[in-house]
Amino acid sequence: MNKIKDHSLYKKPVLGYNNLTFISTDYVSMATGINKSEQLSIDSLLADSAKSEPFPLPTNAQDVCFVYQNKVSEAELLKPVSQKYITFDKNKKKDIDVIPVDSLVLADNYFGLKKLLESYASKVKLIYLDPPYGTGMDFQSRDLKHAYRDVMGIAPWLEFMRRRLIFMRELLSNDGSIYIHIGHQMLFHLKVIMDEVFGEENFRNLIVRKKCSSKNYTKNQYPNINDYILFYSKSKNMAFANPGMPAELDWISKEYNKKDEKGLFKLVPIHAPGIRNGETGKPWRGMTPPPGKHWQMSPEKLEELANKGEIHWSKTGNPRRKVYLSQDKKLPLTDYWDKFRDAHHQSIKITGYPTEKNLDMLKKIIEASTEAGDLVLDPFCGSGTTLHAAQELDRKWLGIDQSFQAIITSIRRFNYGLKPMGDYVNANTSEEYEQFKLSDKEFNFIVDNDVYCKHTEEVDLLFNEFN
Repeated sequence: MNKIKDHSLYKKPVLGYNNLTFISTDYVSMATGINKSEQLSIDSLLADSAKSEPFPLPTNAQDVCFVYQNKVSEAELLKPVSQKYITFDKNKKKDIDVIPVDSLVLADNYFGLKKLLESYASKVKLIYLDPPYGTGMDFQSRDLKHAYRDVMGIAPWLEFMRRRLIFMRELLSNDGSIYIHIGHQMLFHLKVIMDEVFGEENFRNLIVRKKCSSKNYTKNQYPNINDYILFYSKSKNMAFANPGMPAELDWISKEYNKKDEKGLFKLVPIHAPGIRNGETGKPWRGMTPPPGKHWQMSPEKLEELANKGEIHWSKTGNPRRKVYLSQDKKLPLTDYWDKFRDAHHQSIKITGYPTEKNLDMLKKIIEASTEAGDLVLDPFCGSGTTLHAAQELDRKWLGIDQSFQAIITSIRRFNYGLKPMGDYVNANTSEEYEQFKLSDKEFNFIVDNDVYCKHTEEVDLLFNEFN
């Protein structure tokens, strides 16, 4: 045990104050894992302990949610609605009762999601969505075709999202996950909505993604280079496996700076913050965990590592674990993603859709939260990146969008593949690569019948593009 020696700062005398006794300790205490049986000491007093606030605070168990007009109850939202959806078979309009998997759906996703609930309730393993951010802007593709408007104010945006998130929750399997891509404009509002719909206990991560290089130096604010992904699960019994990232050579040389007969390794502590009363709090080889900490594994497991030669002992007898680097070692993917910039900021293959996201990023998300054959849903599918990634990874998929420009972009992506068109592409060089594309037999194009009745000519053109 590491006692603090000869440091008067940590040596506290026994004091008496109004019949309250304070017990001194020789050890530095941690902010986490304080033992409930610990005696109250002078430095644990609060300045306001003598009196209470004049107005009572809510209880810990009280729910937090937004209150606004036109907030519809869940029961009302989930009432069935009769809808018709169509496809074309040999250029003839055909009604369908069930939207099949591997379908691209042209519809307002409020109605599209409700239609999916008829057949896919509790069957979707992963939902990824990149909704409007509340920017107040219109967005165009690179060929100046209008893609969508993002002009909702805060209150309508909140209810717009909440209604759809309720449908998504019902579609998710019990071990399913949802990832929502969002900007700073609505991030904090969205977190409250997600806690309300999915439960605060099912929040997993706030992922920060570096989307571009620094810009806008002239503004009276720091340059905005990040956006965010809120990651929630349907329940605590979620499916998840960190997909990892390949380790870079310069990082390896710094991190794995020791070597033995088994190869390169680094040293890591075998304890973690917090006091535990179970196996990880028990003595091992006559040692107890340092004050305020516990072993990262049971004494039995520690002994197993020691017998394999994977515990390193310092000259002072401090044990640390050896972590080896293998040839295929991958680093765990953390909650800061700086390797997945937007396609239009790089020399990579893209569609030209204004808010297209990084294909490799979507692959990592799908790998983390699904297995081959699982169903992936993107209800704001845009240029089809999520569907593309799901198809390449042998997942089933469903995509919904109400933008004709998004739908035609996805159809062309599937039929003709991608091309290099990033900001820094050298136009004089040609790149040879295998295009990813789907034949018309490998995915379905489905349309809300009401949309078809209102936009018959435009939808017919899309079907011609599809075929």
